[in-house]
Amino acid sequence: MDKNDNIWVVDSYSSMVMKFDPAGRVAMLLGRKPESVDVPSVPDTGRGNPPGSGAQSDLFQSPTDVAWDSAGNIFVADGIGNARIAKFSRDGVFVKSWGSRGTADGQFKIVHGVAVDANGNVYVADRGNNRIQVFDNDGNFKSSITTGGDPAAICITPGAHQYLFSSNTNASYDLDKGGEIYKLELNGTVVGKFGRAGKGPRDFGTVTGIDCRDANSLYVAEFGNWRVTKVDLH
Repeated sequence: MDKNDNIWVVDSYSSMVMKFDPAGRVAMLLGRKPESVDVPSVPDTGRGNPPGSGAQSDLFQSPTDVAWDSAGNIFVADGIGNARIAKFSRDGVFVKSWGSRGTADGQFKIVHGVAVDANGNVYVADRGNNRIQVFDNDGNFKSSITTGGDPAAICITPGAHQYLFSSNTNASYDLDKGGEIYKLELNGTVVGKFGRAGKGPRDFGTVTGIDCRDANSLYVAEFGNWRVTKVDLH
């Protein structure tokens, strides 16, 4: 949900991002079914991606997350089939995108989460590369945070002093390692961490989303456990 209580749904399987107003009415659609046109070929990622699919600016290939800056610009993590961040204006007009598959600065393994701080910097959960990459509002690389595990979900708190939450997400078939959530300063300094992989009430199973509008009260989406857990920090 954005600051105006609009509900945003990222539908990976239809490759669409949908905005609903607080009453549940469709307000905006991003993404569309690709036409039969010539587009530049993209490498096969091993996930069965057809060549060229998602190559156009407003076509996604299994998007995963969405975030906004203070001006209302929209940032879509187009990150499983493609490996990029796509930026749109508040009205849904495509502005630019950045990223490609790889391990260098500005490249991604899987773009699984995105968040924006009060200064408009864009934080990208680079799942598989064990890092969060930080960019300015135009997509220029600034830094890499490697202290938050291998995140599938990130979230930045509001307020004068912002914190970054990062999930060291375990694989859905592996409960023996990872699973904790880190609380970080925006420069990557670890403030604390909690949880572990598992199915108990204090465990996490494959975290794929975090809501942190209250810095001390989180809602955590667990793909592996089929649940949402509320966590109160003290």
